[in-house]
Amino acid sequence: MSTNPNFQVRREDFSKTRFEDAGSKPLAAHQLRLRVDRFALTSNNISYAAAGDLLDYWSFFPAADGWGRIPVMGFGDVIESEHPQVAVGDRVFGFFPMAAELVIDVDGVTDGQFVDGAPHRRNHAAVYRQYSRVALDPLYEASREAQILLMRGLFMTSFLVDAFLEDRGDFDAETFVLGSASSKTGIALAHQLAQRRAGRVVGVTGEGNRDFVASLGYYDDVIGYEEAASLRVENPHVFIDFSGRGDFVNALHHHLGESLRHHCFVGATHWDAAPAEAGLPGPEPAFFFAPGEIAARVTAWGADTFRQRMQEGWQRFCNDSDAWLEVRFHEGEAALEEIYAEVLAGRARPAEGHILSL
Repeated sequence: MSTNPNFQVRREDFSKTRFEDAGSKPLAAHQLRLRVDRFALTSNNISYAAAGDLLDYWSFFPAADGWGRIPVMGFGDVIESEHPQVAVGDRVFGFFPMAAELVIDVDGVTDGQFVDGAPHRRNHAAVYRQYSRVALDPLYEASREAQILLMRGLFMTSFLVDAFLEDRGDFDAETFVLGSASSKTGIALAHQLAQRRAGRVVGVTGEGNRDFVASLGYYDDVIGYEEAASLRVENPHVFIDFSGRGDFVNALHHHLGESLRHHCFVGATHWDAAPAEAGLPGPEPAFFFAPGEIAARVTAWGADTFRQRMQEGWQRFCNDSDAWLEVRFHEGEAALEEIYAEVLAGRARPAEGHILSL
């Protein structure tokens, strides 16, 4: 039986998976061994795999011979420590592999967090290498661990997108079009836009998710991916895309043209869709880089105001999610394979949130 099973996928074919036993090697100085207690698996994690080469997500937790380990948000407990400032028993929140254990090289310890300084992770932004110590984390509530796993990281992205748009006067847009409106990142952004009454919010989703998206109450209208022509050309629009569906992107740009004031590309829940055409009418798609926006917000607002605004927004969204989020818990290798295949194929119900443990 594996002592430290690691779930891996083929980098050129995400449908091929395996478990590899990484074992448990003795720790060096300043290292920690974390037991990976539980983690969330959503369509956003498939986006990490799809952008694995472009954004170097595969180097978070390297694997050999064309295999990769997809990062997930998780909780872990320190079960062994060779660092004088981190005690056995500390519980932390951050990026983990889908595994039973993780060894990290501790760097930059504070009361509230520490950073993994392992060589393969040093080129990544600090926000992707931080582990929050829950005992001192103002966003942590033990009763909300499932929501934290499923949505805290996604909410942060949406909070930053909303701040980015607001800082630029929403590009003078009256309508916000959100691709993959059923994704939890899309839902969080719709919630943010609705909270500040930014303008008309239109969600784009597949037919099977239409009723769910409409029931949330965050969207003013819900359309299908084949309905780009239903948008009013006379109104200025901003498009925030979490879907990566080239067919809709093409139709949207051709239909709106100069009425599309900004195209913000955030993710690709439809990771296997054909890409958009080059040289489309309207603005060039602009990739949204969350770590850069964190730095911009902290500079503009100050660190304390940034934390306060993020905490208040998260609390509102987390509370409102009680009305629609259905949490599902799973344990073991077979369960992980089953849920991964479901999420990869796009069969997971958007109201569900899957929490797993090995």
